[in-house]
Amino acid sequence: MKFKLIMAFVKPHISDILVDAMKKEGATGATIIPAKGTGIHEAKTFFGLALEAQTEIITFIVEEHVVEKYLEVIKTAGKFHEPGTGIAFVLPIEHAIGLESQMKKFKEQARDEYF
Repeated sequence: MKFKLIMAFVKPHISDILVDAMKKEGATGATIIPAKGTGIHEAKTFFGLALEAQTEIITFIVEEHVVEKYLEVIKTAGKFHEPGTGIAFVLPIEHAIGLESQMKKFKEQARDEYF
């Protein structure tokens, strides 16, 4: 099996919506990492102190054959068509350990995809 890492950078109020939508579609789990970020616009300031936008990085390890389906789920649930809601991208995973508990679900998804 080949795996990919989907990373979605979203505002905190979108995280639960996105994770729930992904689980509903069959994702086996997610990792949410709090972060700060800035975009193309200047950071807002308050008495000279920069106020950085809070963001969360949500990661999903998925089998490569479901990547496009899951990106569509993220796009829809996260309302990525609206400006400033987030970005998502996919990275290859060369080697992974610790996925044994999820292998049954991955195999079921693969079987369902092909039959």
